[in-house]
Amino acid sequence: MEQTEIDRRFTYHAPKAGQPEIYNRLRNEAKALCETINELTPASREQALAITALEECIMWANASVARA
Repeated sequence: MEQTEIDRRFTYHAPKAGQPEIYNRLRNEAKALCETINELTPASREQALAITALEECIMWANASVARA
């Protein structure tokens, strides 16, 4: 891995113009899906994994925006 890639991955990326709105939209969409999953599926390991995967999805989506 190149040093520039290491630096990109492990450096704070202050929000640029327009990014906070993107983060909010992503969070709101994920929250709505989480509420649907919580409503339509029984409390179980599988439900917990689905919600955890959704959290992970948003984390990576946010990282994509931040690192752009």
